[in-house]
Amino acid sequence: MELKEALQQLALLQKKMYAYNTATSALYLDSVTVAPADTAEGRGVAMGILAGEQQKLLANPEVGALLDALDARKEELEETVRRQVEELQRSYRQLSRIPADEYMEYAILTNEASDVWHKAKETSDFELFRPVLEKLVAFNRKFAVYYDDSRKPYDALLNEYERGTDMEYLDQFFGVIRERLVPLIHAIKEAPQIDDSFLHRHYPAEAQRRFSDYLMEVMGLDRRHCTIGETEHPFTLEFNNKDVRITTNYKEDNVADSMYSVIHEGGHAKYELGVRDDLQYTCLSSGVSMGVHESQSRFYENIIGRSRPFVETIFPKMQEFFPEQLGDVTAEQMYLAVNRVEPSLIRTEADELTYSLHVLIRYEIEKQLIGGTLEVKDVPEVWNRLYREYLGVEVPDDKHGCLQDSHWSGGAFGYFPSYALGSAYGAQMLKNMEQEIDVWGTVALGDLSAVSGWLKEKVHQYGSMMEPADVVKHACGAFDPTVYTDYLTKKYSEIYGLSGK
Repeated sequence: MELKEALQQLALLQKKMYAYNTATSALYLDSVTVAPADTAEGRGVAMGILAGEQQKLLANPEVGALLDALDARKEELEETVRRQVEELQRSYRQLSRIPADEYMEYAILTNEASDVWHKAKETSDFELFRPVLEKLVAFNRKFAVYYDDSRKPYDALLNEYERGTDMEYLDQFFGVIRERLVPLIHAIKEAPQIDDSFLHRHYPAEAQRRFSDYLMEVMGLDRRHCTIGETEHPFTLEFNNKDVRITTNYKEDNVADSMYSVIHEGGHAKYELGVRDDLQYTCLSSGVSMGVHESQSRFYENIIGRSRPFVETIFPKMQEFFPEQLGDVTAEQMYLAVNRVEPSLIRTEADELTYSLHVLIRYEIEKQLIGGTLEVKDVPEVWNRLYREYLGVEVPDDKHGCLQDSHWSGGAFGYFPSYALGSAYGAQMLKNMEQEIDVWGTVALGDLSAVSGWLKEKVHQYGSMMEPADVVKHACGAFDPTVYTDYLTKKYSEIYGLSGK
């Protein structure tokens, strides 16, 4: 086959993959935003067929031959094409090991699981979700062997979300987090607590929707290419760098909840909207890993969004949206309130300091589930015990406990550690960014363009052109988790008046 024809076939293959992904993503987006409640069955049929067709497309031996032929001539290929071939070969080898009937069955199962999870959470009934979760765990154990039978099953799953990561690496990482942050959290528990009661006044959802529009404007999110919807568990979904969707959930007794979910999901959106045009409709067009993705969302949410300069600059506008609720509140009070540290039940509502302990709990449970040392029926008991031990809180029911996250219903085992890694990556990016641009001077003006420009240059534009570790190195240098713990220690010691104690 001539090289020109092979390259044309490669481009067509990836456009077909893009089409299937778009169709599947559109069905998922509809299912968790506007679809009627009892519609999972019909959608499951469609998603099962689409998943089967996706697998047949990429696992076709002719595709394997095409990729091998291109790999044999990789010295003649442009850098982006070489990277495409490398990534597609990895996916081909993986998918080729998964029997087609199992792949379709799993797609149908995750669609069903999402529907069952929503019902189980609403009624706080883990037993309703348990049979489905048992099937999901069994599938993931089996798929882990298909992915990489040279690794321990959970290591293989972790590698799917953050390539190069394994339990040994994460045990060391979380060891630093636990050692350095737990004493700080204990010290803060002994300090006078910050009053955040005004955050829990009545904030009408419609006013919050208008406030969300404003926050997206401040972040520089072009509404021609990024919309916002509402769902139970906020997420971001990208079709391409001209079409990204974010979602949030409005709680009328907690204005900060949606405020920071919009900024968080907006960070994900900034990443996807910033990927280079020449990578679109290829396997390189999205963020490189969950950890790097979370570094962007949590950078905007916490490092920028909860900073004093940012809060001070948006607060007058916030008072315009909520004059009755915030008329007697100052910008400094708001800054302190959105940084209040208090061990809590819900991960997505956790403060910046205790957040990683929520992630650690999920990591420890997943290790045991996939490793076969914990049965699904015992998850609520272990979950409740770890929350008591690590965060000192009592879990009242499954809705506020092990049913709070949607990840397991989607089969995303190995995803959670990415949240903590991303937070740590973000702190180190800040350290480097401050050496090159006036971060806080521009943020104080309500202008995030310099911050976003730095992140686009260092991270966003590359999509999946580089390995995750290389992207981290490009933006952070040599990764050191103590930079993250130092950042948190400095910030929260100052907020709670612990400096010098």
